[in-house]
Amino acid sequence: MKLRLAVLDATSCKPKKCSYECISVCPVNKGGRAKAIDADVAVRSQPVVYEDACIGCGLCVRACPFEALHIVNLPTELEEEAVHRYGVNKFKLYRLPVPKERQVVGLIGKNGSGKTTAIKILAGELKPNLGRLEKEPEWDEIIRHFRGSELQSYFKLLADQKVRVAHKIQYVDLVPRKVKGTVGELLKRADERGVARELAAQVGLDKLWDRSVEVLSGGELQKLLVVATLSKDANVYVFDEPSSFLDVKERVRVARLIRGEAKPGRYVLVVEHDLAVLDYVSDHVHVLYGEPGVYGIVSLPYSNRSGINEFLDGYLRAENVRLRKEPIRFRPHGEAIEITGGKLISWTSLRVEVGDFRLLVEPGEIRQNQVVGVVGPNGIGKTTFVKTIAGQLKAAEGAVFPAREGEIRVAYKPQYVSPELFSEGATVLDVLRAANPEAVTPGSWLYVELTKKLKLDRLLDREARSLSGGELQKLALAGALAKEADLYLLDEPSAYLDVEERLGVAKIVRRAVENRGAAALMVEHDIMLGDLVADQIMVFSGEPGKEGRASTPGPKRGLNALLADLYITMRRDPESGRPRVNKEGSYLDRMQKARGEFYI
Repeated sequence: MKLRLAVLDATSCKPKKCSYECISVCPVNKGGRAKAIDADVAVRSQPVVYEDACIGCGLCVRACPFEALHIVNLPTELEEEAVHRYGVNKFKLYRLPVPKERQVVGLIGKNGSGKTTAIKILAGELKPNLGRLEKEPEWDEIIRHFRGSELQSYFKLLADQKVRVAHKIQYVDLVPRKVKGTVGELLKRADERGVARELAAQVGLDKLWDRSVEVLSGGELQKLLVVATLSKDANVYVFDEPSSFLDVKERVRVARLIRGEAKPGRYVLVVEHDLAVLDYVSDHVHVLYGEPGVYGIVSLPYSNRSGINEFLDGYLRAENVRLRKEPIRFRPHGEAIEITGGKLISWTSLRVEVGDFRLLVEPGEIRQNQVVGVVGPNGIGKTTFVKTIAGQLKAAEGAVFPAREGEIRVAYKPQYVSPELFSEGATVLDVLRAANPEAVTPGSWLYVELTKKLKLDRLLDREARSLSGGELQKLALAGALAKEADLYLLDEPSAYLDVEERLGVAKIVRRAVENRGAAALMVEHDIMLGDLVADQIMVFSGEPGKEGRASTPGPKRGLNALLADLYITMRRDPESGRPRVNKEGSYLDRMQKARGEFYI
């Protein structure tokens, strides 16, 4: 192992307020700050610790009062496989995914592990420096570096500009800020193959042809970007999180479009946190692991089934690397779910009206120690139902009844989180402490499983209203789950979370419900996450924006109707127990459709 020292959180380092001199305590480098700071960094007053001087004594870590310094071990044997580094004490990427002609290659891993860096390099947007900062390598040297691999010929095509790349960016909210016009105008501008109108019709964008991009929702912007990318005449198509903001139905539609472009002479790369979508769309996957924000390692290619199963198992056999201590396990096929808790809340037949929209709900109940999943398209009334249970909306007909005397304590995480949800001047620390002091007590299970897993421990001194959209979502989710409540109402808790964070949230929802004798109602578009945590489901159907119909909570077999509408089939993986989407036209897909069993 080779010891490296990194400033992981530059925002935590406050050199003007610090009485220490960074690595002056290190016995190797006694020159203090004069040696620790290079000319470029001195302008920004941010310290840089030279890695060659570090012997791993750990004194600087203990001396820093702001917890800005961390010592990280990097594997020496991988140094020859370094692909790119952003700077001293900055992120370093080892290896690259291998694009394959006529196939979809998927990337999976934590946020900050290098997925976006990898696809930027393969898209030709970032020239790899092979881990060297002193002199940028020429293309001939980069091509020689990958000799003997499939990447050698790919980079030769990239260097000779014989590869044209179309890249769907990660952050769709940037679109209205950068471009103006209607959906039709933007797609006509992007259309180089004459297919934009046809592709738009397949995902429902033809109905929004004359709508301005400024008023589009997140899901509509996502579909616009996917169609615009596929309309380009390119050899390589890159999609960074194409399912964000989309409901189950739209995710499958978009996945079908992407998979349809895996043709001769074309390469397709997809970064995705929804494992069911990734499994459906990809032929091979690469797992990215390491220390987020410090270094990332790209695994060897796996088949989609083996790669996702080993990721869930937490151990990559080919790499001999353990990703987590405990595997993620789903309930085996056919295992009965017994709800032992008493009735917590119930409702009669409900009719809820919001403007021109009407929601009809069948009678039902939620019991203690139970998680009820809510699935269905966008605009069908899921959030309306959650708000009705929370008491924010009143039903025109019917009523919601607590099953015991006194008020039921409710913790609510809304679908959209605005800065105004938090008090002016309140920090992240204040919000979490108000929800539950254990959430900010190092060593407690809430701090370890929730605050640290969602990376909120690095933001504790930040003002809540100054956080980004994704950080606001995480704070609202953590605040809701930290509360001692009887009923947790979670509206799209996986929004902005990477796959590891999603699995962590599933674990803590289950633990909170069982330890506190509570219950949870969870709206979720990630089928695998919903299957992992939910005991029963409510299926919403109808006509989006006009009328919604909600079933009573029941067995997960109720997904059969939803999947039949999507005309896709799912089965359980015999090894991990996770739900898998069958490839369209496969033997299992045809067999299940013939039997009318869309969900097994």
